[in-house]
Amino acid sequence: MVGFNDAPLIQSIAVPGVCLLIAFLGYFSQIVFRYSTTLEPGPPTTQETVTFNILLATLYYTYYQAVTVDPGRYVFQDAVIEVDEKKRWCKKCEAPKPPRAHHCRHCERCVPKMDHHCPWTRNCVSLTTFPHFLRFLVYTNLALWVLGRLLWHRYYSLWENRHMPAYLGPSLSALVALAIISLVHFVVTVALGIMLFTTLKSWVFNQTMIEGWEQDRHETIAERGGRDWWDVTGPGGEKFRFEKIEFPYDIGFFNNMSQAMGTSNVLWWFFPFAGNPAVGKNERGVGWEWEENGFNRQTGMWPPPDPEKIRRATRQWPAGRRDFAAELREVDESAEARKEAFRERQEADRRRKQAIVAELEEDEVDDDSGGDLDDVPYADDRAPGWTNSDGERLRDYGVDEDAEEGLDDDVPLGELLKRRKAHRQTDEH
Repeated sequence: MVGFNDAPLIQSIAVPGVCLLIAFLGYFSQIVFRYSTTLEPGPPTTQETVTFNILLATLYYTYYQAVTVDPGRYVFQDAVIEVDEKKRWCKKCEAPKPPRAHHCRHCERCVPKMDHHCPWTRNCVSLTTFPHFLRFLVYTNLALWVLGRLLWHRYYSLWENRHMPAYLGPSLSALVALAIISLVHFVVTVALGIMLFTTLKSWVFNQTMIEGWEQDRHETIAERGGRDWWDVTGPGGEKFRFEKIEFPYDIGFFNNMSQAMGTSNVLWWFFPFAGNPAVGKNERGVGWEWEENGFNRQTGMWPPPDPEKIRRATRQWPAGRRDFAAELREVDESAEARKEAFRERQEADRRRKQAIVAELEEDEVDDDSGGDLDDVPYADDRAPGWTNSDGERLRDYGVDEDAEEGLDDDVPLGELLKRRKAHRQTDEH
C-alpha cells in the first residue's frame, strides 16, 4: 500500500484498470475456452458458464458500490456539542473528531471508522463502505477460484496428452493465451487472497488497519518496557506515565461482525444488494460513539498516546499547553486584567523557550555520542512518525497527519465559548 495512494498514474487509472482486469480474466478467458477447439476438455459446461457469469455480475456490482458509496461525514448540531475540553479536534475540518474517525487527505474530511483509503476503489474503506468492500473481495475471490478450476482442467488435459504429437494438440495461440491468463490469474489471486484475509481479520476483531498500526506502535513501546516514557513531559509540564492499553472495541466476534455489517442477520451479510450502516444524525448515533469491552480502567483511552508526538507538541512555539479555563475567564475580565495576563504568558513563554533550547542542545550532544538509532522505534531518518515492520506510516493509509498533530490545543476560543453556552443552557434546564 505504501506509495500507491500518492502515485498520479494509479489515481488516474485505478478504477478503469480494475474494470479492464475483471473483463480480461472474466470474458477473455471464456472466449479462449469456448473458441479454441483444440484446447481440451472443450468449452465450459452450461452450469460452469452460468455460475461464473453470475459471480462476474455480482463482483462488478459490489465493486461499483465500493467505489461510489459515500464514506460518510459528520454533521454537527450546535445544541448537542458536549462540553469536553479533551475532545479530539480536527483542525482541518475545524470540528470535533469522534472516536475512530480520521481525517482523510484524499476525501478531505473526517471519515467515520476509517480503515484506510483504498487506491483501487479511490474511496475510503469506512463505516459505510466496509460491507460493500468486503462483499466485493468475497465474490472476486470466489470468481477467481472458479476460474482457477477451469484452468486446472485445461492443464490437466495437457498433462494427460503430453505424449501425443504436437500437431494433434492445442494451437500455439491457444497455449500463449492460456499462459497469459494463468499468469495474470495467479498474481491477482495471491494479491486479493491476502487482501481478503486481512479484511476478514479486521472484520472479526473489529479493528481497522489504522487501529492495527496504532496497536503495533503501542506494543513496540510496551516491549521496550515503556522506556520511551521515562522522559516525556507534556506541554503543560505534566509527566506522562506509560500504561498498557488493551484494544477496547473488540466486543466479541459475532457482535464485531454484526456491527461492521449493520445487521445481525447473517443471511444479509453477503447479499450483494444489501445496504450498509449509516452515520447517525446526532452525537448519540451510529459512528459517533462505540461500545467498549471494559478491559481498560476507563473508557475513551484509545488510541494510546504517542510519546514522540507529545515531545514534538512540547517543543512547538509557543510551547505552552493552552489553559482553556484561563482563556474562558479572560473573556469576562477587564482590558487591564487581560493585558496583565498576556504579559505573564509572555514571561512564561520566554522561560519555556530557554528550557527548550537547552534541551535541544543536549539532544545534539547525545546524538554525537555514538548512540544506537536502531534502538529507537521510529524512522531511522529521524522524520516525524513511527513506521511499522512494513515501513508504513499513517500517511500510507490515507490519514492526513497534519490534522492528527497536536494535543487538543487547536480548539478555537469561539468553540470553547459555544460549549460553555451549551453547558449553561443545559444546567438551566
